[in-house]
Amino acid sequence: MTSGLVDRHIGFLEALRAAGMSVSLAEDLDAIGALSVLPWSERETVRAAYAATLVKKQTQRPTFDALFDVYFPRMVGDGVRRDADDQPEPAAARDNAAALAAFREQLADALAEGDQQAMLELAAEMIARFGAMPGRGPGLSSWSAYTAMQRVAPNELVDRIVAALLADGRADDDARREAGRRMGGFTAMVEADARRRIAEEKGPEHVASVAVKPSIDRLDFTAARRSDLEQMRREIYPLARRLATRLTQEHHAKRRGPLDFRRTVRASVSTGGVPLETHHRPKRPHRTELVVLCDVSGSVANFAQFTLLLVYALRDQFEKVRAFTFIDHVHEVTHHFKPGADPGDVLTDLAAATAHAALWGRTNYGRALVKFEESYADALGPRSSLLILGDARSNYSDLHLDVLERLAGSARHAWWLNPEHRRHWDTGDSAASKYAAVVPMVECRNLTQLGEFVHDTLA
Repeated sequence: MTSGLVDRHIGFLEALRAAGMSVSLAEDLDAIGALSVLPWSERETVRAAYAATLVKKQTQRPTFDALFDVYFPRMVGDGVRRDADDQPEPAAARDNAAALAAFREQLADALAEGDQQAMLELAAEMIARFGAMPGRGPGLSSWSAYTAMQRVAPNELVDRIVAALLADGRADDDARREAGRRMGGFTAMVEADARRRIAEEKGPEHVASVAVKPSIDRLDFTAARRSDLEQMRREIYPLARRLATRLTQEHHAKRRGPLDFRRTVRASVSTGGVPLETHHRPKRPHRTELVVLCDVSGSVANFAQFTLLLVYALRDQFEKVRAFTFIDHVHEVTHHFKPGADPGDVLTDLAAATAHAALWGRTNYGRALVKFEESYADALGPRSSLLILGDARSNYSDLHLDVLERLAGSARHAWWLNPEHRRHWDTGDSAASKYAAVVPMVECRNLTQLGEFVHDTLA
């Protein structure tokens, strides 16, 4: 590698680590070893070599690809070298009604045919012609995928793509799914080209820090889009299996009980009083009875559902699980956690259960705590642990800290998981610090933090 490539390689790996991918020194060296015998002129070969040596999970691949495209772009600028006597096309000719109509025709044809190369070229042209934002203030980018998408409105072409697919003999449902996939792929190409141009303008480090989404296991629950939620849903059960395996191994390693001094001394008689082998008392197995109380209001509903799904997937690690949801009133949803139930069905049932969780339509932690104490205080006891899920935003209502103190005091352990970044606690109507003074509050914004909490709690 030349010095320039070494710097680019180091920057790329640092960006991957910052996005949540663990890249060790050994993997760094593996990548260098692979790339030293491959042609750098073949970009996709370079991408495959990096992916083979650095990517550990399929969920990390979208983040890897986005950062690879930023640090190793497929072209520079418009990708076309003009002769010195060529005059640039006037801006008015590049973006007017006639130019827009002609571009949309080309795009519709490419999408209908599924021509990936043509779609890549049109994505670059679309940003160049309709996504340019010259003259913006300091710190603002000169390129916008959103502006280009709003101007061209490719989603309005879906019916034409479907019609073309139907003409090729596709069934209606299949044609619509395929049209959606192609439109999603083209949208990703447009966003990638905007990032490429911004990286040329501001440097890849800037784009990596502000414009590239982290891997799905480090994406904030509150920032996830619908497609992200589907990925998270698929990640829950592999995460549960990994956690269950780790917990089982660690429990086996710690299964010896405390030292049995009398048995150890008696056994040492045969060795002249030297205790060559220690003896231990049997360790009493103990599994927690878990009680989960979840805020399912709009702002944190996704976080609550994923946490409940993980608890459900790990139910064999607990003696018993009882789950409750609330907005301002409390409902038990334990009956949804049936052995062998399909995760999708569980989510559907939980969504239906949350629809009637509010009496007044506004989150009220204080009222929910009071109702829980009135109706379900018997769920807590000396063998149970209380887990509260929510952002502690109670619309300036009475917090009923005394009720929370009684509930926490009646359980063996109590924790509060908050899906907001710690810097947002105590802003606006957040009562995070007040509740944290009663129950330990833990920041839990993504699947990685959720998995770490569950492991540390159960280990």
